This record gives sequence, structure tokens and C-alpha cells, in this order.
Amino acid sequence: MSTSRTVICLLRNDLRLHDNEVFHWAQRNAEHIVPLYCFDPGHYLGTANYNLPRTGPFRLRFLLDSIQDLRTSLIQRGSTLVVRRGRPQEVVGDLIKQLGSVSAVAFHEEVVPEDQQVERGVRDICSQMKVKVHTCWGSTLYHRDDLPFNHLSRLPDVYTQFRKAVETQGRVRPVLPTLDQLKPLPPGSGLDEGLIPSPEDLEQTDTVRDPRSAFPCSGGETQALARLQHYFWDTDAVATYKETRNGLIGLDYSTKCSPWLAIGCISPRYIYQQIKKYESERTANQSTYWVVFELLWRDYFKFVGAKYGDRLFDIKGLQDKSIPWKKDMNLFNAWKEGRTGVPFVDANMRELALTGFMSNRGRQNVASFLTKDLGLDWRMGAEWFHYLLVDHDVSSNYGNWLYSAGIGNDPRENRKFNMIKQGLDYDNNGDYVRHWIPELKGIRGGEVHAPWTLSSASLSHARVSLNDTYPSPIVMAPEWSRHTNKKPVGVVKDVNFIEKGSGVCRSTFLEWLYRL
Repeated sequence: MSTSRTVICLLRNDLRLHDNEVFHWAQRNAEHIVPLYCFDPGHYLGTANYNLPRTGPFRLRFLLDSIQDLRTSLIQRGSTLVVRRGRPQEVVGDLIKQLGSVSAVAFHEEVVPEDQQVERGVRDICSQMKVKVHTCWGSTLYHRDDLPFNHLSRLPDVYTQFRKAVETQGRVRPVLPTLDQLKPLPPGSGLDEGLIPSPEDLEQTDTVRDPRSAFPCSGGETQALARLQHYFWDTDAVATYKETRNGLIGLDYSTKCSPWLAIGCISPRYIYQQIKKYESERTANQSTYWVVFELLWRDYFKFVGAKYGDRLFDIKGLQDKSIPWKKDMNLFNAWKEGRTGVPFVDANMRELALTGFMSNRGRQNVASFLTKDLGLDWRMGAEWFHYLLVDHDVSSNYGNWLYSAGIGNDPRENRKFNMIKQGLDYDNNGDYVRHWIPELKGIRGGEVHAPWTLSSASLSHARVSLNDTYPSPIVMAPEWSRHTNKKPVGVVKDVNFIEKGSGVCRSTFLEWLYRL
């Protein structure tokens, strides 16, 4: 390659300088580098089945923070981030024409069919314009080429089999260092770095941060690395992760790395490196291992997405199973707005609507409630999460919803959570419910999880009026009565259930990987 050539680095879900192979390759193979981010209009359209917005206000603000942070870091290293609005393949084509000396376009490969369509478009444009394409793999802990399977088609359909294989036969590649300097933009090209759009430019309203949020953090690599420093080295919170990970209130019950992981502000390999360093210098225990365990869940769903493609979004799931899902919009609206009358569900859904975040424990429960108690199309829930979650990752989100619906990577059937038991197990005193449902603040203790079982006098004393200040349950399941003083008035019929224990799962079943 001629040393006078330019490489365009197309960035998508790799918004970082550390452990970024695209930048390292470009630094070795060009005299000038153009870091590029495109605000793809396809990311701001409606979802496939229920036309919900694809990118909600919390994730958009987090993304904009991350773009600004990356630009600042690049400027400090003699470069900048070129920002454009448009389809990446068209923007790349325009830049190649403008610059005239582009020798290659480099990017990290993705697994989602929509992203792969963009990659095909970039390849086609580059082929027409006789520009080389160089791709890397950098979104997972274990590199795709290092998996102990001959082909992704041989990826096990059960997580445990995958985990045991990679733990015994795989290897984690070393972290690539952060470059001190980056080759500059081509001089005299007249290349405008472009304005970073505002939420309003992308037809969104900006977010107002709720002070109750368990994720009061900003986007960007700088913040991601600071968070890891805090959770590992400043507080030693990682050493008790397994004991606290089912928490519901506060910042430090889990690593909270998932939003930064989702758009690549932090590398899973960097987290792994820091875990190994922490284990060497401070302590190695079940908690430190469990962080890696969760990173492996994230890897697994990435590779499941690569294996199954569009089947990840099919109503029949990976098991091609026909289930008579309902599409009752009244039930769905009650669920998404946090007015089902089941406080543990409603508190979690309100937290999501107001902050863009929800705990792992909450996600498992509200997904079970939608699919098993309400019998609604699982894609309704998946697309609502797609819209709102600050840490939304396509493969993880849809893979987990399939899992919860019983049509994904799950060896068991009829897996159902007991909403009342779960509430009492993980919010025994009701603090989380009252945190997000202030109209129930007058109900003390765990009784807040089943207000419909209280006497009229107790409700009146708590200033709660069912179906006025707070709704009665839109549905009740028979298993709830085991944990209340009254039998249910109405039940969901013909629903089998498996009641969860209060401890950690004894087997490696659903671990909604956003727990990280």
C-alpha cells in the first residue's frame, strides 16, 4: 500500500480507542485516517412488527455523549471524528469521491442481519470504486475465529455446553493498547468534521434524568473506564458481585457496564483483563468469576444471532414452535405503562419508562409476566425494550426474550416466574415498589406486593383506593395465593408454572446479560 493513501474507519458499535483493531490496522496501513460515524436513518424508524420507535431518548442521549467523548479523545491524538447523517454505504461512497485517495475502508463486522446488509452495501460501493475493504472482529470476549467449533453452525443450542467448551478449549486474546497518536486527516481535502446532531435534530426530545435512577451515568469511553475503576479498584464492589447482582436500587449492585458494552465504549476483553488483574492482586472468588460468566452469556447470544440470523425475530422462535400469542393492545399498554395492578411488575416498568434502565431481576420478571401471565406476543415486549433500553443490544435482547418465551435457547419448557414470590424474595420490605410507585407508599412492608389482599380499613389507612389511586390486577395467577392471605378472585387457566427459589439458580438458565 502506498504511504500516501487514506483509510476510512467506519465506526458503529465500537466507539472506543482501547482494544480497537480497526484503528490499529489503519495506523499500520495508511498515512491518513478518517474516523467516521454515520447516524443511519434506519436506526430511527419503527420496529418491524409493532412500529415502536427503534431508538428511544435514553439510548440516544447516551449515544450522543459517546460520540462527543470519542471525538474529544481523537482530537487529543491529532485526529477527529467525522460525523455524517445518512446511510453508511452512501456516506462512504461520497467520501471516497471527495477524498480521491482512499485505499481502504475498515470496520468491525456485526451479526445482526440489518447491520450485515449495511456491510454488503459498503462492500458493493467499494468494489465499484476499486477500494479495498478490511474487516475485523471485536465485539465479543472470545474471537469468532478462536471458538472450539469448526463452524458457527455447530454452535451448541444450550449455553452450558458453549460455556464449558470455550472455558476449556478457547482463549481470550490480549487487549490492544490505546494509540497515543492517530494518523491525521488528509491535508487539503476540505473535509468538514460535521456537527454532532441534537436529539431534536433526530426528532427526539432530550431526556430529563430521574434522580431515582440506578444508572445515572453518561455515555463514552472515558465514563466507561471510570466506572470500571470505581467498581473494581476504588470500592472492591466486584468482590461481592454474585451476592448483590439481584439488587434493585442503587448504582453498585451490579457492574452497570452493559450500556457501554452495547455500543463498544468498553471492550469485553478489557473487562476480562481487569478481572484477571484484580484476581491476581486482590482476590479471586465466585463473584469475580461470575462477571466473566455474564460476559460469556453476552458472547453466546452474539454467536446465536450469527447462527440464526432473522430467525431471532420470528414469532415461532428458534424452535419453530407455534404458540397462540395474543395481541391485546389494552393488556400491552397496561404492561408498558406500569399499571397492571401487580406492583413488582409495575415498579420495574415505570423504572424503565422513566430511566431507560431495569435490573436483571426485573427484566426476567416482566418478560415472564408478559409472555406467561398475559400470553402476549413476545415481540411486543422485545420491541418495547428495543425502544427504551439504554443498554439495548439486538442479539442479547431478542435472544433473551425468546428464552423467556420458551422458544429460544432453553432446555426447559413452561418456565414461569411467580410475581408475588419474586417480589417478596428480592424486595422483601417493599422498598423498591414504593421507590417507583409513590401512590403505594402508605403500605408498609412486604404487603405492598399484593395490595388487593388488604382489608378496606388497611387500604383506607394507607390512602390507597383500588381502581382509583392504583389498579386491581389485570390478571391473577393461581400460584400467587401461596404467598398471600387470600385466594385469587380470578386465575389464568391452563398455565403450568415452575416456581423459582429465592437463591441463585442452581443451573445455568436465564441470566439476562444486561445484569452486567
